[in-house]
Amino acid sequence: MASGRRKKSKKRKQRTILLFFEIITFIGLIVALFLALKWDRVDKEQLSESEIYYNEELIAKMEEQDSTTFKTMKGFKNIALFGVDAGETRTDSIIIASLNQENGNIKLCSVYRDTYLNLGNDTYNKANSAYAYGGAEQAIKMLNMNLDMNIDDYITVNFQALEDVINDLGGVEIDVQEVEIPFLNDYQTSIVQGLGGGKPTGEKIIPVTTPGLQTLNGLQATAYCRIRYTRGDDFRRTERQRAVLQQIALKAKASNPATLNQIINDVLPKVKTSMTASEFAEYASRAATLNVVDTNGFPFDRVTGNMGKAGSSVVADDLENNVIKLHQFFFDEAGYVPTTMVRELSNKIKNDRSSYGV
Repeated sequence: MASGRRKKSKKRKQRTILLFFEIITFIGLIVALFLALKWDRVDKEQLSESEIYYNEELIAKMEEQDSTTFKTMKGFKNIALFGVDAGETRTDSIIIASLNQENGNIKLCSVYRDTYLNLGNDTYNKANSAYAYGGAEQAIKMLNMNLDMNIDDYITVNFQALEDVINDLGGVEIDVQEVEIPFLNDYQTSIVQGLGGGKPTGEKIIPVTTPGLQTLNGLQATAYCRIRYTRGDDFRRTERQRAVLQQIALKAKASNPATLNQIINDVLPKVKTSMTASEFAEYASRAATLNVVDTNGFPFDRVTGNMGKAGSSVVADDLENNVIKLHQFFFDEAGYVPTTMVRELSNKIKNDRSSYGV
């Protein structure tokens, strides 16, 4: 008798679990459909395979089923995230987002904007100038060529979109340091007055007056993301950017449908992407199962110095070794062997560094 009750209880539990997943799936489909209906607001730029640079040696590794690269990179979707400045030419923020398709874990790695790299056209300069020279296509080529990546999609947003998202979410929790306060407030003024080529926004500035954990509004948090003059300069700034993105992700996951609808309405017109409506909707429908689990910055080991025409730059101490560490970070691939292209670029950067005495 007791055994029969346990079986019925177990069946009820199974039906409850199944119903829960059916509801989640249904909600996901509704979100995906809703987003697809609004997709016409997005600035779309489809990139064909012929327009994207792929390292043939890397692709061969990914297709060789016995290779560790096949077993690791094959299960990931890698997307370039670009944050553009007021003039929408140079990328103030370059982040690679790597999504583990199996478990939904996301890792973010900033590429420091002043990193001295081959721009994909046999010229060497700061990484953020690639977007200015040839848009997202050129910037993706730079990332794939120098880092042994297989990025085939991108999302570009301007900083007004960042403000809108944060305001729609009711702000984000950030631990502001004493030394950051004057710079944060100065950047608020710069953004509002449209310094740097943007349009004056006419927003109301609310100065941050005390350090510590606090809720920053959209303008404050965007200004926080742009601070680069404290100890750690651009390296610390990219940490701030990733911290804000993580807070946005946490609050968005806990938001109600009305808030998400407002975010979509505010942000989509300020987004440019190569992703299709169905791709974007797929990830949107999985939002509740996606988690940012780790962040970092590239190059991991670096020096700074004047690299001729490129000016003051961040230089990989050894590009080849940094690429090995990048693949370990993203894909847990131990002992990754960089391609011939990366080794050649690494040697070139070493020679340039020696020539400039960096």
